[in-house]
Amino acid sequence: MGSAGTGSAMSVHDLDGSPASMVRPNAEPEGRATKHEALRPSAPHAGGYQKRRDRRRSLIGFLMAMPPIVVLLLFVGIPVILAILFSLGYTGGLNQIAAEIGMDVHQGKPLTLDAYADIIADSRFIRDLLVTLVITVVSTGVVVLITTSIAVYMRLSHSRLGSLLAGLGVIPLFIPVVIASWANLIFYQSNGFLRSVFAQFGLNAPIWGFTTTGVIITSIWVNLPFAMLMTVSGFQGVPDDLIDCARDSGASSWRIVWEILLPLAKTQILIASTLTAIGILGQFTVPYFTGPNAPTMLGVDIAKYYQSFNRPQQSVAIAVVMFIIGIGIAVTYVVTSVRGDDGSRKES
Repeated sequence: MGSAGTGSAMSVHDLDGSPASMVRPNAEPEGRATKHEALRPSAPHAGGYQKRRDRRRSLIGFLMAMPPIVVLLLFVGIPVILAILFSLGYTGGLNQIAAEIGMDVHQGKPLTLDAYADIIADSRFIRDLLVTLVITVVSTGVVVLITTSIAVYMRLSHSRLGSLLAGLGVIPLFIPVVIASWANLIFYQSNGFLRSVFAQFGLNAPIWGFTTTGVIITSIWVNLPFAMLMTVSGFQGVPDDLIDCARDSGASSWRIVWEILLPLAKTQILIASTLTAIGILGQFTVPYFTGPNAPTMLGVDIAKYYQSFNRPQQSVAIAVVMFIIGIGIAVTYVVTSVRGDDGSRKES
């Protein structure tokens, strides 16, 4: 028994001195593939299998995205194309009824710019276009200034007052635009709440009902919530470590704002500015309820040209002009955003 044990212990090495392979109980014989290795695709076929799987997933994703795309094409894309063609003189197809009942309809062969010439020749359009641009720029600037100031104060102070101001700025989000417009009109009109309070002290408050100033005030109030949410989220996303390091280095609050907070929250500020400007540019309810009959914004002009003047082609031409201005605002945002991303990449 002793020699047998010694012999098996001595046979651990082969004759050439290298360790012998120990035979495991469930090991597969050499040269034969295991079950998992046999089912696994070989290297040349693995790439093709991965490509087929990726194509299948892409097809499934495309099919899942098709319903909203089809809805947008049917109810947004096609009407926009038909409207643009109608403003250029295409009066056939779905534009035929509007062309037959409308006045001053120009038929192009194939296209014409006479409808645009009509609105440009109208001094009211030029005046209302300038008023629309002024209201859009002023309202957007004030909205961005208010939201940025509250967001900066909330980010640096972490106080309850900052949270309270941000919460108050979101309240108009839950109030319909019609009710908000009517409330602002009652507040600022000649016999409204503001003048009634001032009259108790023998003072005369300004009358902002049915004025361009009233339109600006109401536009700011209505468009404040979304910009507030976007801007506050952008500033809250700035890491605390950067602010703490700047304070430890002796940086003032103004320097922290200009060199850390504003650059890092620039994207959210641009998004809020762009969407606010586009929303104010195309608004109808606010100037219709709170603004004067003249001058007014282009959204009200579209309704007047279509309903009161029975000039559908000219109203569509005004809508196309507003559409082009909105595209210009969006392009400005995209270009600024891309340049900012390129600059940050170069710095990194």
